[in-house]
Amino acid sequence: MNAASDNTRVVRFELSLKSVFVILGLLAGIWLVAHALPVLLVLVGALMLVGALHPFVAWLERRKVRRGFAVFLVFAAGAGLAALIFTLTVPTVIAQAKSLAAHEPRIRETVAGYLEQSHYTAAMAADLRAIRYTELLKASQSFLLTLSERALEIAAGGVAAVFLAFYMMLDRDRLRGALFAVVPRSHHIRLSRILLNLGTIVGGYIRGQALTCLLMGGFIFFLLLACGVPNALAIAVFGGVMDLLPYIGIFLTMGPAVLAAAEQGPVVAGVVFALMMAYEELESRVLVPLVYGRALRLPSSVVLFALIVGTALAGLVGALLALPLAAALLMLVEELRVELPGEAVQPEDVAQERADLRGEAEYERRAENMPADQAAAIAVEIAGARKRTEGEAAKSLADAEEKTAVDPG
Repeated sequence: MNAASDNTRVVRFELSLKSVFVILGLLAGIWLVAHALPVLLVLVGALMLVGALHPFVAWLERRKVRRGFAVFLVFAAGAGLAALIFTLTVPTVIAQAKSLAAHEPRIRETVAGYLEQSHYTAAMAADLRAIRYTELLKASQSFLLTLSERALEIAAGGVAAVFLAFYMMLDRDRLRGALFAVVPRSHHIRLSRILLNLGTIVGGYIRGQALTCLLMGGFIFFLLLACGVPNALAIAVFGGVMDLLPYIGIFLTMGPAVLAAAEQGPVVAGVVFALMMAYEELESRVLVPLVYGRALRLPSSVVLFALIVGTALAGLVGALLALPLAAALLMLVEELRVELPGEAVQPEDVAQERADLRGEAEYERRAENMPADQAAAIAVEIAGARKRTEGEAAKSLADAEEKTAVDPG
């Protein structure tokens, strides 16, 4: 007994005062994020708009347009385009949606007729015919009310994000100067690289999503129009919007189109299904990599995990913001050179660190005794020039590898 008790080891955990404050700070931060999530989502949405619209403002600035007027022109053009699209499509979409609802019993009966031809799907046909919408509406009144409130919240948040983005772009120099003022000058070059990469990721994601959704909607519209399917515009608008959603978007884009085509006969429905599948494959394998480029370099497992977390935290809005946020986090790990336990130091990491030191030395020389806002402009200029040089070098290397692969001799 005495020998056993003598060999007993006592492990003590002692927290320093600093560690206690760090833990309390983390808990307070988590509590603040949980309670201020709508405000944070508006801020993230505004930052995404800034990243998406910055190239257009920069293009006008390069043509000697004052920044304030350039920002006004970009937002006015965006508002005008939105109003034009609204005027041209929304009344027609509403009318076609009403027509689609009126034709729904006939479409449902047609689909049920196809299902009852097989022994395996006959029970589904009976269930489809037994649907009573009045009972469903009564049972889902609370859900529809919650959905309406959520839609109003999202719309209000979107409007707030647009106005916030407008003022953030107008006050870019002061906001950027305030950010650089609280960061040590030795980190200004790295901070500039992070801001430029964030603009690439966020802007590329927003512009890519807009383009792929527009292409999807256009494809559905012309496909249904060519096949003689009525209410093509309403179905195309719905499919284009649903293309925003990864993974489940394919079902929400194809389902209504195929069901509407079923009324024209099984051959038309089969053609629509086959062509939609072919386009979905083309979009995922060709269009998405071509449109997004290197803006979102995420493995499939990270994409799925980010979507799950984003949906759990903020629903549909969280799912839409999950991918650029995940890409931004991976970029921060790379730019801040966070040393991962199993990762060895690579030669390119050493070369990048040396380039950072040269850039910081040049920045210190050029920005000596300057205020933060002017120094920030110089840091962004140096980081941008280096990014363009690295991009040209990477493109040359990729072209050389492609040429070698085509002509090994």
